[in-house]
Amino acid sequence: MILYPAIDIRGGKAVRLVQGDYERETAFDSDPLDAARRWVEQGAEALHVVDLDGARDGSPANLDHLRRICDAVEVPVQAGGGLRSGEAVAEALGAGAAAVVLGTAALADPALVEALAAEHHERLVVSADARSGRVAVSGWEQDTKIAPEQVVSDLAERGVRRFVFTPVEVDGTLAGPGLDQVRSVAGAAGEAGAELIYSGGIGSIDDLSSLASLGLSALAGVIVGRALYEGRFTVAEGRAALG
Repeated sequence: MILYPAIDIRGGKAVRLVQGDYERETAFDSDPLDAARRWVEQGAEALHVVDLDGARDGSPANLDHLRRICDAVEVPVQAGGGLRSGEAVAEALGAGAAAVVLGTAALADPALVEALAAEHHERLVVSADARSGRVAVSGWEQDTKIAPEQVVSDLAERGVRRFVFTPVEVDGTLAGPGLDQVRSVAGAAGEAGAELIYSGGIGSIDDLSSLASLGLSALAGVIVGRALYEGRFTVAEGRAALG
């Protein structure tokens, strides 16, 4: 499994939210590039960058920061936030992203997702994040009635091969991963021949070990944010825990 240090950008800074709440923000780096360089220096194999302004407003707002990060590091960067059109996806890829993450657009326009999957293959990732077992969209501010397992199954049929899953309730809390939920969503991904990247609640090395011990063949990576910023473990220690 790959460890993806998270760099969430809002207002030009690297921040973390608690449970997706924009009113519960902690700023960690005044320049997101500083975070990117730090994680790579610690041994990161890849980075996960989210444009929080774009996720909330519906179009990319931090492409300049994404471009600066991609130009400065020699590891693949996975980027999301506000990518709701083919043009926005092209802009993120043009800024240097190795892969792009769609959220809201995946539910609003499945045909668009199918076309993008055919064009970009594994470079296209769909975010199936959930609150109380139902997918949340528009920067996690709007809930739907759709289960993340259903999103994974339906979009895998349309050609999507990579998904990110976050149980919003635990995101940014350091309270531990939602193991039952990741089992279920990873199971749906595995049945569809897709892979899953998990995010949310990681607070310790034991949390990473717990995910690794599930033995889920579809679980290909884990995104970690606050725990790294607070120094609870290093990137190298996290990678070792994931095996």
